[in-house]
Amino acid sequence: MLRWSVTFFLIAMVAALFGFTGIAVEAVAIAKVLFIIFLILFVISLIVPRFRRRE
Repeated sequence: MLRWSVTFFLIAMVAALFGFTGIAVEAVAIAKVLFIIFLILFVISLIVPRFRRRE
């Protein structure tokens, strides 16, 4: 997930460099969404093991 976020960010940077602002804006938006999803899943993966039953 984080890899996809970084990939879309790099696509946005290259698109902005060549003047494709519409593509750059959309790629940054996708990168932001993927990064937020990554952070949420990361936090959940840190919290869940603490509430598991120990047998």
